[in-house]
Amino acid sequence: MKRIFFFSSLITIFAVMTCCTTDDLFEDDGSVRDNSGMVPGGSGTSTTTGELATFDITIDNTTAEPTDVADAYYPDEEDMLGNGDFTTEVSIDMNNPVAKNENGVQVTVNGHHVTASHSETKNVCYVLSGTTDNGSFTVVSDKKYAVKLNGVSITNPDSAALNLLSSKRAFIILADGTTNTLTDAEGGSHKGALYAKGKLLFNGTGSLRVIGNTNNGIHCADYITFSKGNNIYVRSTANHGIKANDGIFINGGILNVEVSAAAAKGLNCESHIIVNGGRTTVLTTGGGAYDSEEREAKGAAAIKTDSTLTVNGGELRLKSTGAGGKGINIDTDSQFNGGTVYIVTTGSQYASNNDTSSPKGIKADGNINVSGSTIWVRTSGSNGEGIETKKELTVTGGEVASYAYDDAINSKGNMTISGGYVYAHGQRNDGLDANGNCYIQDGIVYAICSGSPEVAIDANSEGGYKLYLTGGTVVALGGLENGSQLSQTCYAATSWSASTWYALTIADNTFSFRTPSSAGSGLVVSAASQPSLQSGVSVSGGTSHFGGIAITDASLSNGTSVTLSAYSGGNNMGGQPGGGQHGRWY
Repeated sequence: MKRIFFFSSLITIFAVMTCCTTDDLFEDDGSVRDNSGMVPGGSGTSTTTGELATFDITIDNTTAEPTDVADAYYPDEEDMLGNGDFTTEVSIDMNNPVAKNENGVQVTVNGHHVTASHSETKNVCYVLSGTTDNGSFTVVSDKKYAVKLNGVSITNPDSAALNLLSSKRAFIILADGTTNTLTDAEGGSHKGALYAKGKLLFNGTGSLRVIGNTNNGIHCADYITFSKGNNIYVRSTANHGIKANDGIFINGGILNVEVSAAAAKGLNCESHIIVNGGRTTVLTTGGGAYDSEEREAKGAAAIKTDSTLTVNGGELRLKSTGAGGKGINIDTDSQFNGGTVYIVTTGSQYASNNDTSSPKGIKADGNINVSGSTIWVRTSGSNGEGIETKKELTVTGGEVASYAYDDAINSKGNMTISGGYVYAHGQRNDGLDANGNCYIQDGIVYAICSGSPEVAIDANSEGGYKLYLTGGTVVALGGLENGSQLSQTCYAATSWSASTWYALTIADNTFSFRTPSSAGSGLVVSAASQPSLQSGVSVSGGTSHFGGIAITDASLSNGTSVTLSAYSGGNNMGGQPGGGQHGRWY
């Protein structure tokens, strides 16, 4: 979006105040009502079809893990189960627990509440089985240990079901073929149904369900690792699904998380999150909430980190439906090096106490760098931006596709695309929107805006910045920012047809793309050498991108040649650059 100057803002605010009451502006949950007369951005809307517009995220209990994986990461060699030797097994039947003192391990029992201490004894493995509806298992020790869940079900109506109070490493082993459940009840002051004071290291191929009704589902005061073969489901109705202070490292496994509390996070970490494998699915359904201590409105998020996010492999499937909800919320930098990321948000903007939280697919306070991941984002609620960084965005490889209510891809600083495949479709605003310079140097870019005064590819020309197009293959429905520096020749078609397959041929390469059912006026293309363009083509074979919206190197038939003329930038074909507002930062 382009800047609205202060005077214009006053006019807009006055108009809203005179035309609308508070009840007109907000829903009962605090979300901002999507009134057609107050849609941000251009004069129209832009819609499309295809898998990117229709894909959804649901809990998937199948156990087949993605094959796109990276090397497992463990902060310390001692975090790997194979480097331990937990040969001293202590069996505990939670249905009928028995106090004992053996092999340096002391087990005390109060009803079905069991406390185990192995003090200085090494290589201890507690093996839990049986069922209790009013019990718990607590560990106190000075040495690392393992807890094997061997078909156990623990419900604690007062506190944590599994309470690991030792500050040493805790290896949780899910016994092969077993189903295990840990549940707490409403009430109490504990931090999670499963709480660990030390490092929490999941292993094994069994399944685990953790249900948090008081606070978090899993809470670790240190870091958590998940491994290949894990099958873990976590649900919290009161707070976050999985909370860790010092890191979350997903090396594999199937991880399903659901949270329903207001402003709750599926994965919440005060330090780094690294994804190297497995399939992680997170659903958040809670609305927004006002944080009185920090004095700001907050929304839910499938993943929230106060530090960095790195995705090297595996699969993230994230959905947030509440007002102000986000797929990924990162306080510093993010690196997308491999794997796949699918994000859907459906909530609208949340407002409370004169502050707002907007829905976003990916929001980062630091830089976003994409070098190899496949990222699909769709936002449908009011003010929902697809991908936003408050610093710089760089794409050197991979595939990024964003279909958003507002700006599809937005950076407060510079935006650089030097490789990969990028699709940016702003339903009510710009496709690509850089508040600094926008550099397109290589790769394939397909950008679509809503209509005048927005543009498909926007740079902050009002602030003295420009779009610099020096390479790559570009298709822009809605034109380019006025004043662009186009080192690579651009061409314009006199018109374009909706919902039609076009083919752009450059030497021996072909980029075929389907136009949306509506979008900004003007079709601009650019390539390394003078291209030819055909409309109404029949496309078969080739490599699909962006959910079938585009295909490279397909076989073509039929089609009608489109006349291309020289284009120097600006919306002389329809949009009027220079008006409007650049992206919001909240």
